[in-house]
Amino acid sequence: MQVPIDDIIVKKRIRRDLGDIESLAESLKHYGQISPIVVSKKNVLIAGGRRLEAAKFLGWRTINAVVSETAGELARLEIEVEENTQRRDFSLEEIADATKKIYRLKRPGFFRRMLNAVLGFLKKIFRIEET
Repeated sequence: MQVPIDDIIVKKRIRRDLGDIESLAESLKHYGQISPIVVSKKNVLIAGGRRLEAAKFLGWRTINAVVSETAGELARLEIEVEENTQRRDFSLEEIADATKKIYRLKRPGFFRRMLNAVLGFLKKIFRIEET
């Protein structure tokens, strides 16, 4: 659900250093909001402080949020910590593999370009729309 950013209450958080918000904002701008933030029923921020700050940086008026039924301060704190610790960055090898695949997809070889051109031509002739 979309929540007005001005309605979200940010209390004291565990994470003090938000890091590079401009890069995250650029990602939000390019790809959209991939993961919602989490707020309580009273719109208190539980998880997603960096996403919220990046959205503010972009001038967004609303942000996609999940409303948690979590009752107490302890549970909200546990969710904040869990979200930030139960993640794993890509290894250097995984980043290299992803970079190669992205490069290949962005710069297909000669035969792939020819095949794409023929398929595009046939789709145009037979009025086939991509979904």
